[in-house]
Amino acid sequence: MASNVTGMTKAPELRRRVLFTLAMLAIYRIGIFISVPGINREVIKNFVSSSGRSFLSLFNMFSGGGLEQFSIFALGIVPYISSSIIFQLLTMVLPSLDQLQKEGEQGRKKIGQYTRYGAILIALVQGFFMVRLLKSSGAMLSQDQGVSFTLMTMLALATGTMFVMWLGEQISERGIGNGTSLIIFSGIVARFPNAIWQLLQKSSTEELNAFQLMLIAAIIVLVVAAVIFFERGFRKIPIEYAKRVVGGREYVGQAKYLPLKINVSGVIPPLFASALLLFPAQIAQFTQSSWLQKVANFLDPVGLGYNLVYVLLIIFFCYFYAAVTFNPGDVADNLKKNGGFVPGIRPGKKTAEYLDYVLSRITLGGAIYISLVCVLPVFLQRKLDVPFYFGGTSLLIIVVVVMDFMAQVQAHLMSHQYESLMKKANLKGSR
Repeated sequence: MASNVTGMTKAPELRRRVLFTLAMLAIYRIGIFISVPGINREVIKNFVSSSGRSFLSLFNMFSGGGLEQFSIFALGIVPYISSSIIFQLLTMVLPSLDQLQKEGEQGRKKIGQYTRYGAILIALVQGFFMVRLLKSSGAMLSQDQGVSFTLMTMLALATGTMFVMWLGEQISERGIGNGTSLIIFSGIVARFPNAIWQLLQKSSTEELNAFQLMLIAAIIVLVVAAVIFFERGFRKIPIEYAKRVVGGREYVGQAKYLPLKINVSGVIPPLFASALLLFPAQIAQFTQSSWLQKVANFLDPVGLGYNLVYVLLIIFFCYFYAAVTFNPGDVADNLKKNGGFVPGIRPGKKTAEYLDYVLSRITLGGAIYISLVCVLPVFLQRKLDVPFYFGGTSLLIIVVVVMDFMAQVQAHLMSHQYESLMKKANLKGSR
């Protein structure tokens, strides 16, 4: 860590990217405190706090506290995540979208454009239900609660979502790290001091004793260690290359490894699963239909039904993302073209089947690990009444995003060092 910070001072490009990322995140955090006009922030804050551990608490966490402020960024990046889920699923169903994805960079840009349009539509729908939330909480200062106020609030929230999406894209292109993940990361980290203060207050009032505090600290350390261990873990598949004769010389085949990560999808499965469960719960919360109210009760974030569906969705998205990012058939064909093979496995179709078998097994292990980490908040909240931000999902996001950020910093430092060495070599050669 210290070497990376020192290296930033010597790499102007990296320093510029890091400062740009911090500036974009600062703009996002400032926007969190810009409320929609005509809102009593204290009332809406008390309403969200008094809701307990309902889906509002989860929504508030992903928006970085924007919901309790009812800011222009109250929806956060959630509509964009929901739209991404929809279009990634449609890519596997609609041949036209699948063909676009195979067209390379231009096709992916087109799908990204459709995703942004879908995010705006979802933001407008969620904005409508947010107005229903305002009316039920009594947080409206304006006497005009008709169509004009509803449209104004919907447009304000949708515009805020568009701006947050733009910030994330700018971070990904001109900064360092994944913009969407860093925006969610900044929102969670900004809430940590308040969570620590709540723990200290509980300990001062003897709601939590010293043993329970030590247990909480131990669980947090163990979760962080487990996340680091599994995120760095991968399965090595031995690859050997046949002997080749080039220009009359015989080259002995080399032995290499094909690394397959245990968790190839990172934090995408819990993010996608959470976003998918937030939307139906939000609709059910603000309707009078009896069966939708049953759905809302079933999808209580600390209930058994919610966590069961949550785990199933995590497992599904782990396999889904692994299938999207890794194609065993293409890898097997590339190995065959370059004279590579897995020892004991016939090249071609048999190699593809073997890679698919291994990928399925390690993906199951990764899905189980992510599921266990993400359902940890239920135990902590039920038994110890711990603030939500110390839950497994938030810790997983923080650790994975930090690891990805530091990996990209190290890659930029290596590139800078390589360029410096090449410049020195060219200078010595010219002399």
